[in-house]
Amino acid sequence: MATVAELKAVLKDTLEKKGVLGHLKARIRAEVFSALDDDREPRPSLSHENLLINELIREYLEFNKYKYTASVLIAGSISVLTTSCLGDEPQRRNEARK
Repeated sequence: MATVAELKAVLKDTLEKKGVLGHLKARIRAEVFSALDDDREPRPSLSHENLLINELIREYLEFNKYKYTASVLIAGSISVLTTSCLGDEPQRRNEARK
């Protein structure tokens, strides 16, 4: 009969191979940062230049298969993007990815 430690190791290996573990870690990180984010102090509006920089960073991360890091970047910047000068562009882009 397998021990608890062996079952943990097998479960961890399986989740890592499927890419689920990394996704969960990134999602937890994003939620922790979101919980720590001070909503009382609004973020500055996003300039066109900063929006472009954020998109370049996101594309770089996705191109190099840093999808978990990209998901943290997206989660951290989504509130700024939804109020940016592009209106509903981020929402349309997210719907297109689905």
